[in-house]
Amino acid sequence: MIQENFLELIRKQSTTKKSLIDDIATALDISYDAAHRRINKKSKLSLEEAVILAKYYNLSIDQLFSAEDEHIVAVKKTAPVTNTESLLAYYNNSYESLLPLVNNKNVEMIYSAKDLPIFYTSNDNLLSKFKMYVWLKIMDSSLTETSFSNFNISLSLLQAAKRLGELYKNLNAIEIWDITTINSTLKQIHFYFESEALTSKDAFEICDNLKELINNISKKIVTQKDNFKFYYNEILLMNNRVLVKTPTEKSLYVPFTILSYYRTNDVTTCNQAEQFLKIQMDGSKLLSAVGEKERNVFFNKIHKKIDALRSLIQAKNTLEFE
Repeated sequence: MIQENFLELIRKQSTTKKSLIDDIATALDISYDAAHRRINKKSKLSLEEAVILAKYYNLSIDQLFSAEDEHIVAVKKTAPVTNTESLLAYYNNSYESLLPLVNNKNVEMIYSAKDLPIFYTSNDNLLSKFKMYVWLKIMDSSLTETSFSNFNISLSLLQAAKRLGELYKNLNAIEIWDITTINSTLKQIHFYFESEALTSKDAFEICDNLKELINNISKKIVTQKDNFKFYYNEILLMNNRVLVKTPTEKSLYVPFTILSYYRTNDVTTCNQAEQFLKIQMDGSKLLSAVGEKERNVFFNKIHKKIDALRSLIQAKNTLEFE
């Protein structure tokens, strides 16, 4: 019974055009006849073979012992970012995983953005450096007392980040934003300014970088309609969920810790996530398909948020009652 259930899970998970017998023969490196005997239950799968097939099809063997198979999903966890070395590895690994997807019209990335997508803060400006500072200051205890002015990053980290940012420009991407997508970055600027870890001069420059980024996205919506779609959703809050679709498989990334994700290729789970993302998009405005006035309304709201933060910092500098 267990072997039968396992084979049924494999049938549901398989995305290749080969027959199941051929696929299992390839996975286990056995003959066609040997694979046929296992599928027809004339030969039992060994524990070692079950583990190999579970890895091959991204399945969890735990599913075999559950009465509710559809509620158990096998996931892979990306490595956590805890210091500059692991952040560098994160940028390099992200670049390598996305590189095969570039300029492929059959590939699509859907990004539900609760915060600024990391690709937009992978640059050589002060905004990108500040985001690295925020991530690492939270995760790396050695930076607890470090001010932004004393935070230094290596040339290799800067180059890796910029390389990833440039790569994203050539991906077929769909982004779903709300006005609140900018909020966490604004709160971070304000928090570190208030705690005197960030000078007003640097805070103003980061705000300028943010405004430039928003302007660039606004232009991208119009100039890259073929490979970039931008949705404005006012109802459902985002959570930085990412779905990558290729001709052969789908991958879902769900936040775990700062910059680390749970990843699954489970067909049912990815299809359910895609269906929910479609619901989000159906309830959103596709800003590349509306008039200039509606686009400006959205981006002007974000600019006003940035301007309000600048005014708050300026007022603190000017009044300074404390």
